[in-house]
Order: sequence, then C-alpha cells, then structure tokens
Amino acid sequence: MVNHERYMEIALNLALKAKGKTSPNPLVGAVVVKDNRIVGMGFHERAGFPHAEIVALDEAGRLSKGATLYVTLEPCTHFGKTPPCVDRIIESGIREVIVGMIDPNPLNNGKGIEILKQHRIKVKVGFLEDRLRKINEVFIKYITQKIPFVTVKVAQSLDGKIATHTGDSQWITSDKARAYAHRIRADYDAVMVGINTVLRDNPKLEAWFSKRQPIKIVVDSQLSTPQDANIFSGGSVIIVTLQQKPGQETENRKIISQKARILEAKEKDGQVNLRDALKRLARLQIANLLVEGGGTLVGSLFDEDLVDKVLFFVSPKIIGGRDALTSVMGRGVSRIDRAIRLKEISIKKIGEDFLIRGYVK
Repeated sequence: MVNHERYMEIALNLALKAKGKTSPNPLVGAVVVKDNRIVGMGFHERAGFPHAEIVALDEAGRLSKGATLYVTLEPCTHFGKTPPCVDRIIESGIREVIVGMIDPNPLNNGKGIEILKQHRIKVKVGFLEDRLRKINEVFIKYITQKIPFVTVKVAQSLDGKIATHTGDSQWITSDKARAYAHRIRADYDAVMVGINTVLRDNPKLEAWFSKRQPIKIVVDSQLSTPQDANIFSGGSVIIVTLQQKPGQETENRKIISQKARILEAKEKDGQVNLRDALKRLARLQIANLLVEGGGTLVGSLFDEDLVDKVLFFVSPKIIGGRDALTSVMGRGVSRIDRAIRLKEISIKKIGEDFLIRGYVK
C-alpha cells in the first residue's frame, strides 16, 4: 500500500527550502512518483518563479504520464505571474494528484480539484494538513483577511522593562540573543517600529546575516522622523502617517518623501488607525510584519486585537523604576481574567537569555 504521508512529508520539506523567500505567495513543495519511485521534485522558490508542480513535472518529463503527483497545496487555476498549474498537470498525463490542503485563496479554493476531477484525474485531499497550515500561517491570514500576519518581538528585562528611567536601552539582551533576532528579521517582509523608538534608539532595522533586507516601517502620526535617521541608511522605507489635509504639507514632509514612501492612513483618537494602516500595507503585498516596539505601538496593537504571534526575549536582569519604559503599554485590560493569553508556547534558552514564543488565543 502506498504511504501517502511519506511522500507528502518529502514535499513539505521541499517547500520549507524557500522559507522567508516566497511572500506574498505560499510555501509549496511537489513530488512526482511512479512505480513507488520519485521521478521529479520541486518547490516554489519565490514570487514570479515557476510553481512547485511545474518544477517537479519538468524534472519528471515523460515519466509524468501515469504517475502520481504529491503537492502540499491545491494546484492553482488562475493566471497570476505564472499560468495555471492545473493545465500543465492535465497535459502531463498525471493519473492521480494527492493534495495536502485546499488552497485558501478565494480565487482557487477547491476549483483546482474540481477541474482535475472533470478531466478524470483521481484526487485525494488532506494529508499532513495541520503541519501544512502551520508553515503557511502567514499566507492563510494574508489571502483570506487581506491584512498582514503580525508578530511582536520584544527584548525586555525580567521585570518587563525595555529601557531605564533615563531612556538607556542598549543593551538589555546578550549578543547571542541579538544575533538570533537579526536572523529572524530575514523571514519577514517588513520590520515596524513607532516614532518613539526611532527618536530614542535611532535603529537601522537591518538583518545582519541576510542579503534580503526587510522593508523598514515607521508609524509616525505627526511625520516627525528626523531627516538623518539611521533607517534611511539603505533599503526601502515606509513612513505611516495621518492623512494630509489640503495646505498642510511641511518642508520636512517634502524631504522625507524623497527618502521614503509616505503611506497615509485614517485617524483614530489622534493617532494612526493601525487596522487601516495594516490593510494599506497588505495592498503593497506586505504579508507578514515583525513589530519591534516601542511599548506604545506594541500596546496599541494588542489593544486593537491585531497581534498573531509574540517573541519575547527576556534577560535575567532587573531594571526597576516606576518611570522606566515597559514593553507593552497602551490601554491594557481592566481585569486579570481579560488578560491576553497565549497558546502553543515554547521556551528556548539563547545565551543567558530566554526566548518565549507563543500565539495569541
């Protein structure tokens, strides 16, 4: 009896080879099997490149006829940057297609399976689906809700401080933890901070170990980002600010607009409406977002129920001080039983620090 899970596991591992490179597309792997032998393999490398099925079928060549295709995500039926995969599958003579999970994209979402069945190709669906949904959690949210998957990353002391009462914040966590955090940045489309972080820390927001640099985003309601801020040292920058009224353009705005893209969002309580801002960023094909502070921005995102995942780097240091900055500010909750809870929690020791991962329930 054929072990479908075994071949789907191979396809899943192929998909992971492109982790952090395919956005806003999903991670997809494919395997062509004939007479219990793999004759073709492929994965989707990045947006605009051939899809996994096409790569696997190209490798299999004429051996595709009468073979079985394993693919982690339902083959597409629509034209994007590449032609529909179902057409090529039908032309190849594939006898059976084993699909890990149905495509959540409303443009497809079951249509690919129906077309294959109409052409008398056997289709089976639902193998390793939980794991496949996990590796494509970003794509699933982005394509179904039209808003980025938001991860909050914090580096704090044991008592929840991100700076002393004088504003000193460098460095709370160890070199090893900071290096690890830089590797994480490379997996995201963009890194976001609030204007207070720019004014206090003047970060570059680079990913040290990657050629692929995330877009730098600053939430700056009053457009007060300094013209010589380090974020302008290289790479793409987006400044999210309030919608401009006629006659309000300042000299600083004119200069900043030459260095960065200015993205205007709606207003809420005198500040940038974060939900509206995220929707506008999604239209720019930013599918996943790493938010690195400060406490005001992080707190506001939690207040607005916009956070999907957290990465808390905790250093075994106690800073203290009533006026010291904390990692999560905003309104907060009024009662303990309304506190934001996490699920799927993991803890990893990095040097002398601890990384706590979890998903918002």
